[in-house]
Amino acid sequence: MQGSGIHGDEFDRAAHLLRTAQFNKGDVLLETGSVCKDAFHVTKGLLRVATLDSDGNEHIVQFAPEGWFASDRGSMYFNEPSKLRIDAIEDSAVVLIGQDFFDALSSASEKFRSYNTTLLHNHIRHIQDRVALLLGARADERYQTFIRMYPDLLLRVPQKMIASYLGITPESLSRVRRELAERNFKGRAAKK
Repeated sequence: MQGSGIHGDEFDRAAHLLRTAQFNKGDVLLETGSVCKDAFHVTKGLLRVATLDSDGNEHIVQFAPEGWFASDRGSMYFNEPSKLRIDAIEDSAVVLIGQDFFDALSSASEKFRSYNTTLLHNHIRHIQDRVALLLGARADERYQTFIRMYPDLLLRVPQKMIASYLGITPESLSRVRRELAERNFKGRAAKK
């Protein structure tokens, strides 16, 4: 675990607790209402973390491309039913990391405990930023933030999913994209 500060022998003692899995596009890794047993570290592919409202409409909370984690930490840590659904939107390879792995490394390494705490605080920070963005930012600001956070997803994710993540309709996303393109074009023309 790069940057974690743990030594190879410490990691080796807990490595047997890790599992790998392959998922096909459309496979569900975590269903709403089930207890999350693992964090999913994506080594190849793309996962979607979403919730469904009472009308059955999907609201995408997170995308997890290569190098990212997806999980319901509340369900995993508190052993309660998940409010989230995680599925593969591309064929994906993941490392499944259970709470037992986190516990074993935390027991073996103070540096890992510190690293894991930093990761959790960073995750909380991103969630707070996302909530603030959804509640207080214009649609074009949300879209530009999406592009900065997920620069390679524009070609991998359908516009409908991007709109869901942004909390807007696909039609609104089309309008935002068109307005940004026009602004960008006019800005370039003015510089000439």
